[in-house]
Amino acid sequence: MALRTSPVQAVSQAAPQAPAGPGLKKVLNRWDTLAIGVGAMIGFGWVVLTGDWITTAGPLGAAAAMAIGGGIMAVVGLTYSELVAAMPRAGGEHNYLLRAMGARWSFIGSWAITGGYITIVAFEAVALPKTALYLFPELNQVFLWEIAGSEVYLTWALVGVVAAVVITTINILGVKLAGVVQTFVVIFLFAIGALHLLGAVTNGEPANFEPLVSNGVAGFFGVLIVVPFMFVGFDVIPQAAEECDLPPRRIGRYVVIAVLIAAAWYVMVILTTASGLSVGQLATSDLATADAMGALFGSQMMANLLIAGGIAGILTSWNSLLMGASRLLYAMAESGMLPQWFARLHPRYGTPVNALLFIGALSVLAPFFGSAMLGWLVDSGSPSIVLAYLLVGVAFIILRRREPDMERPLRVGGRGNFGVAIGGASVLLCAGLLSLYLPGMPAGLGPTPWILFGLWWVLGAFFLFRVPRGITPGPDAEHDLLARIASRRG
Repeated sequence: MALRTSPVQAVSQAAPQAPAGPGLKKVLNRWDTLAIGVGAMIGFGWVVLTGDWITTAGPLGAAAAMAIGGGIMAVVGLTYSELVAAMPRAGGEHNYLLRAMGARWSFIGSWAITGGYITIVAFEAVALPKTALYLFPELNQVFLWEIAGSEVYLTWALVGVVAAVVITTINILGVKLAGVVQTFVVIFLFAIGALHLLGAVTNGEPANFEPLVSNGVAGFFGVLIVVPFMFVGFDVIPQAAEECDLPPRRIGRYVVIAVLIAAAWYVMVILTTASGLSVGQLATSDLATADAMGALFGSQMMANLLIAGGIAGILTSWNSLLMGASRLLYAMAESGMLPQWFARLHPRYGTPVNALLFIGALSVLAPFFGSAMLGWLVDSGSPSIVLAYLLVGVAFIILRRREPDMERPLRVGGRGNFGVAIGGASVLLCAGLLSLYLPGMPAGLGPTPWILFGLWWVLGAFFLFRVPRGITPGPDAEHDLLARIASRRG
């Protein structure tokens, strides 16, 4: 049997060894790893939401919001890159916060990012049948009910259900299979993007870019607030770090590379879509990116081809975020923060099977709430995502100050204060993003997203109060936590 290390065991030599046993398998190569991060960020939102971004802020305003948002995420990614290289263990944020801030803060950060991941998995389960409806207008059969003005049909919902079962099964069968599928689908997605760019360059109308900016500052922030939801996924690389067959330093680099690729993608999609449709056409389009593709090439077939790219984006994001969320639940269960049921690995494939089944079940239910869920999920998941990013920045600063000699295969900004400044910038930028969601702000969230956000944290509070107090942060924090829980149960 291979030596098993717990997901939050420190890399330093001071950390005690974990008991032997079956563990996660190191099978992901560099292309698998990069495809997981990039594919997680380039989901389906670029097909569904691009038209709204352009009408909200104008082509230049929307592109600027995405570029600046991508820069913010790159700064956050720098903190992750150092931490994942130092602690390449399943669970990402869970490990960093436990070592830096203790068990309860670790739970809060882990619960936050898990909630964000699950909202995106549910988003993709609803987005897929919405996309299929574009290709198959007769898909809506057997009316079930109406939710928030959105009619739900059985055949429509079953498209999401079947996809949820298939993607969950692929992940159970092994992370290598999921990684290979991810790589090929990302390649197809980029090929569609290249065609869209070609159409814009050869047939785009410069007049369609007018007005370049709409709604001023409110329009800009209206697009900026979706950035955390659109870019979440680079942090899936840290979640799966224990399964990457790569040097820790390279894993850290891929985090930032993935963010930059996603930022370039979103800016490209905004500008190419704007070149194909006028303001009036954007206002009446359900799927502006696909309609722009059709207009640029004068072919409905090309519009349908872009929808195929959208489906590829759904699958890549869904696959990656399911992988990331399951590893977080696994890591929290391994540390005693969640029931041990979530820590069960498949005896043959070495995947966290129960965590995958739990999230898969939630994605099976999501389509039955209709397409109104899309906006609610985007808005309710984003604050939790930003909260997790903020806490990771704090952990980065604490570990730089308290453990300057901790082994860091990738040290961001060198040993001086510049590295700490990067962590401080990450914290401040995330705090600024978090403030945008508050009531009264230009882009404040509505009541329904806050209700969903609150329900997730009410559930989290039940588990939080079961996590022992007084766990001393440091390399041995996980062992202390497990001993405290065992003593309490005994």
